[in-house]
Amino acid sequence: MFGKKRSDDDDTPVAAKPAKVPDPDVRKRNVSVIGPTLKFKGELSANEDLIIEGEIEGSIAHQDKNLTIGREGRVKANIHASSVEILGRVEGDVRGDEVVRLHKSAVVEGNIYSPRIMMEDGANFSGSIDMSMKNASLMHSEKKQEALKRANLSFADTPGQAQKITP
Repeated sequence: MFGKKRSDDDDTPVAAKPAKVPDPDVRKRNVSVIGPTLKFKGELSANEDLIIEGEIEGSIAHQDKNLTIGREGRVKANIHASSVEILGRVEGDVRGDEVVRLHKSAVVEGNIYSPRIMMEDGANFSGSIDMSMKNASLMHSEKKQEALKRANLSFADTPGQAQKITP
C-alpha cells in the first residue's frame, strides 16, 4: 500500500476532467447569436434578445426585445426592437421603442426613430432622426394593442376600458 510503486502498464481508469459549463448568467438571459459566417435573407423575429454578427437582408422585428448588431454584423433591413445597439453596419431604418445606441464603430445609412438616441464620437450616420413623443406614443399604443390581442381583449380609445372578446 505505502511505498508501492505504480507500474506503467496499470489499467486503472483515470477520471476525465469535467466539461466546462457555460456561465449560468448567459443561459438566464435568453440571448441568441447569429454568427459571423451566417447569411440570412427574409423576415427575422424572435422572442429573445438577439446579437447579429453575420449578414442579414430583409426585415427584423424584435418589438419587445433587445437587438445588438455586433462589429462583424452587416444588415440591410428595416429594424424594430425595444432597444437597438449598433456596432457594425446597417442600411435601413432603425426603430427603437426605448433607445438606439450607435457605438464609434457603427455605420448607419437610414433614419432613426426613437425617444432616446446615444451616439459615440466617431459613429458614422447618414439619415434623419425622429425623437418626437408623438412617434413614441404611437409605438406605445401599438404595443398596447398587441398585448391586448394576446390577452384576448379589445382595445378601447379611453384608458382603462378594455373589454373581453367572446369567441
